[in-house]
Amino acid sequence: MADPATQSSLISSSHGFGDVPSPGQSAASPAAESKSAVRDLVYWRDPKKSGVVFGVSLLLLLSLAAFSVISVASYLLLALLCVTISFRIYKSVIQAVQKSSEGHPFKAYMESEVSISPESFRRHVDVTLSHVNCVLKQMSRLFLVEDLVDSLKLAVLMWLMTYVGAVFNGITLLIMADILMFSLPVVYEKYKTQIDHYVGLVRGHVKNAVSKVQEKIPGAVKRKAE
Repeated sequence: MADPATQSSLISSSHGFGDVPSPGQSAASPAAESKSAVRDLVYWRDPKKSGVVFGVSLLLLLSLAAFSVISVASYLLLALLCVTISFRIYKSVIQAVQKSSEGHPFKAYMESEVSISPESFRRHVDVTLSHVNCVLKQMSRLFLVEDLVDSLKLAVLMWLMTYVGAVFNGITLLIMADILMFSLPVVYEKYKTQIDHYVGLVRGHVKNAVSKVQEKIPGAVKRKAE
């Protein structure tokens, strides 16, 4: 028999209040919130926000392709200073002409809290640390050849990446990744049925090929049998 807390949670979910956390229930984790925000951006849920993020990121990557990181950072900061200084001078002139006493135009922003709380910093560090540990675990598994087939897959992938690196540099790959990240999810959402059909066919062929390779590798067959 379920305890009262479990029954209360089930009743709340059945009445459509499952999204409201109970007093003893924790809110959504920062990782889940970040994934949800990224998903909304790449699926263009808010076209204005997604357009701004895509345009700014693409412009930044194109700038890095043409100039050095120091030059791009200096130009960005210089442009920001030009905007804020010009706006400050403009507001000061308007206040002098109108003889008003509105004060500093950025007073509200200057008085706002811009520091990072220790709790927020620790939460993000914990999330980052969990991802780093997961990557380290996978890398050790692959490079120590825990699964011979997976290690061979990584070797083939790295061999193919040598040809990719000979054609494209890192910035070019980032530009292509940025464009694909903001275009492929929308295309997939629109043609989901057709894409899933062909992906299923490809996965079936790949699975059959991997099975044939595993049958010819004694170590892999023995591990699978165990």
